Amino acid sequence: MARRRQHRRTHGMTAVVGVVCCVGLGSAGCARSDAVTQEPPAGDPAQVLRSAADALVDAGSSQTRTSLEMATGGTRVTIRGEGVYDFGRRLGRLKVLLPQDPAGAAVRRPITELLAPGALYMKNRGAGVPADKWVRVDTATLSDGNLVTGGATDPFAAAEVLRGTRSATFVGRTEVAGARVRHYRGTADLEAASREASEVNRGPLGAAAKGFATARVPFDVYLDDEGRIRKIRHRFSFVNGERQEPVAVASTTLLYDFGARADVRLPEDEDIYAGRIAEE
Repeated sequence: MARRRQHRRTHGMTAVVGVVCCVGLGSAGCARSDAVTQEPPAGDPAQVLRSAADALVDAGSSQTRTSLEMATGGTRVTIRGEGVYDFGRRLGRLKVLLPQDPAGAAVRRPITELLAPGALYMKNRGAGVPADKWVRVDTATLSDGNLVTGGATDPFAAAEVLRGTRSATFVGRTEVAGARVRHYRGTADLEAASREASEVNRGPLGAAAKGFATARVPFDVYLDDEGRIRKIRHRFSFVNGERQEPVAVASTTLLYDFGARADVRLPEDEDIYAGRIAEE
């Protein structure tokens, strides 16, 4: 009975994720906690962060690890992803690992996701979708701007949230995955971010500003000496429409191996599933 109650709580929470059921991601890389606060670098922190996405475009591409953690009603769900992203073309490929079935009755296969301007493609979606077909989702229709739905935040969208930075402080210097970085902490506004973002992210970030419980997004971000984001963690909040319960979401993106090859090819039309997707 306890197991069935736990399963119902988890199902209720993961239903809010949308097209990817049971999605949420664990921690993606750690920053050392022994940071020694030093004199802050020159420049207003908020202005530095508003232009951080530009440094990623200059870098071209990188490998990435992502995590999404969701908590509501005493239940926590974690989803992890790993892949590559091309910041110039705004294309990415991730392998997303779903959490284990709470009842232990099913082994969940990884979902392959392709991130593209205006679209999210998923393979191994399950729920009646043929194994050789992709599911395509128009991200313009998602109330969270695909910051949560896919179980991973698009790395460039995550960076462009910083374009709406309202306040920020320099915390100190530390390391992330062996790289020396500057740690900043602050709050961004999604409405402001949508106005300043690149064309492909204006709509999604604007939708998120309206769809989340608040447009204010607290964050921690770590920049290397070239101004590139090495790690960024956002904290989103929205209301589960099914149960009207608040859901806290922590999205973490780790970027490394800049310049890595990012050969991302989108599916042909005939490879996209056009049928109905069953509920899981």
